[in-house]
Amino acid sequence: MIVKENQVQSVVALSASMEVAVRGENRMGEEANARKEIEAREEILSGSEIIVRALMAEGVDTLFGYPGGAVIPIFDALYDHKERMRHILVRHEQGAVHAAQGYARVSGKVGVALVTSGPGATNAITGIADAMMDSTPLVVISGQVTSNLLGSDAFQEADVIGVTQPITKWAHQVRRVEEIAWAISKAFYIASSGRPGPVVIDIAKDAQVNSCTYSYERTTFLRSYQPVPEPEEDRIKQAAELINRAKKPLALVGQGVTLGNAEHELQAFLEKGGIPFASTTLGLSAMPSGHPLNRGMLGMHGNVAPNIKSNECDVLIAIGMRFDDRVTGNLDTYAKQAKVIHFDIDLSEMDKNVMTTVKVVGDAKQTLPLVTDYLEERTHPEWLAEFEPLHEKEYDRVIRSELYPEGGAIKMGEVVNKVSEATRGKAICVTDVGQHQMMSARYFKFTRHRSLVTSGGLGTMGFGLPAGIGAKYGAPDRTVCIFVGDGGLQMTMHEFGTIMEHAVDVKIILLNNSYLGMVRQWQELFFEERYSSTRMKNPDFVKVADAYGIKGRKVTRREELDGAIREMLGHDGAYLLEVVVETKGMVYPMVPAGESITNILLGNSQ
Repeated sequence: MIVKENQVQSVVALSASMEVAVRGENRMGEEANARKEIEAREEILSGSEIIVRALMAEGVDTLFGYPGGAVIPIFDALYDHKERMRHILVRHEQGAVHAAQGYARVSGKVGVALVTSGPGATNAITGIADAMMDSTPLVVISGQVTSNLLGSDAFQEADVIGVTQPITKWAHQVRRVEEIAWAISKAFYIASSGRPGPVVIDIAKDAQVNSCTYSYERTTFLRSYQPVPEPEEDRIKQAAELINRAKKPLALVGQGVTLGNAEHELQAFLEKGGIPFASTTLGLSAMPSGHPLNRGMLGMHGNVAPNIKSNECDVLIAIGMRFDDRVTGNLDTYAKQAKVIHFDIDLSEMDKNVMTTVKVVGDAKQTLPLVTDYLEERTHPEWLAEFEPLHEKEYDRVIRSELYPEGGAIKMGEVVNKVSEATRGKAICVTDVGQHQMMSARYFKFTRHRSLVTSGGLGTMGFGLPAGIGAKYGAPDRTVCIFVGDGGLQMTMHEFGTIMEHAVDVKIILLNNSYLGMVRQWQELFFEERYSSTRMKNPDFVKVADAYGIKGRKVTRREELDGAIREMLGHDGAYLLEVVVETKGMVYPMVPAGESITNILLGNSQ
């Protein structure tokens, strides 16, 4: 068969076109498969579902909140993920944030709260401000009206960003569904990195209900944000040189050690240098209470010896603390004789209150070992011995009668000490704010890290009960003892409902003196005993607890106390132990506000 040339060319052309077509079909198939793979990885999801997926991607297993119109879509999405993420329904949005704080403080994770728009968001403000003052990592998600209504004074609209910007590390409003995953990723990074703190994400309702492609990438870097400064080698050497030359060094331990998970590094540093230390209130559980170098608590109601010796040491070493006014007293007379070394991750704290000789900026977990490497192994027996007479004076004048009274009404410190001993220092101590808070800080003993949860910088009454609930979720295997006063308890007592609904096993120790005790103490000392609006007429707290299914007992006699504490700790479930304590008890020692840290009151006779 003879084939003409043009026929051959046609066959070749047809074959080539068929090959091109096949290649084209293969390429289209490959592209289709690639699209399917992308779609499998990047699902089309609603904004509310993206919020829940993003939280799970950040490892969130527990969040605290209260539903409302502007967050119904988020709560609806949570309904499908109940097995992986539990939502704890509180009774007030302030309780949600305080519970998230308690969770964060004992777990070391970021606490999460979910609230609705308007009053839901504004009710969360106190907790957010508290978290900012105490550097607690939180992400608070608030719902918001739809974006087209913003600025129109719509129902339950509030300028959440304007209100929260001064009391957060970052506050951001999301108006488009495409921004949600990015905003949450950034929020967790900012909240947990560097010096931790609260972040608020305000999400418009239309962003929650609209849909987009979902993918999630955890944030590990933000341009212009340097959460952990690099240590400077010359500062490290300067600090070590000062410590090595010191004859009377004293370390002040703050919460920054705990926030940086640097407890072991701190211990190695202190022990190699033979450096006595004292702690701020928030720094108390960073080191064991019984450590031989531990000289107690600093500040207004702290121990006499470390306060006096702060003004006698030759090198003062501040570690993760901010020189709060309750620690320093009058700055004009504070530690003027000492060379000051300040370890902190936040450069803005340097020279803010106390001028430093050497600034060691960076993460304490990194900077402490660097300095430790240069330290000489030292002991300071003569310097350590100087603390003892002052401690004996405080014990004789204050501690003995507070812990071991001979008759009379039950004392707050006595109760705290007995609970501490009964739990062998292994419990988590959560407090509200007031006299009982200072008694708890002074007399509860700690053997484990992350064991004290209290409101330090803001001093928020009502903090204790919800924070204790959160602490139990953050450390479910540990005993949680919540010390409260009759005033603070009634500010958030509605959270008994949260305990009832979720069967939260917390032990509540109510030290009831029928007064706003700390304010009354100031009225007695500085306002001629004019007790204006500090006497409290209280309900039957045990009956109130019983109405919520919480077992309770009221103790009025010292002989009942030991047995009641055993009963409380042995009870399987929540328990309210109300102890009627002396009506006009005082917290001593006390440095009057604005006075020198060495001007210490030890009793009414002064």
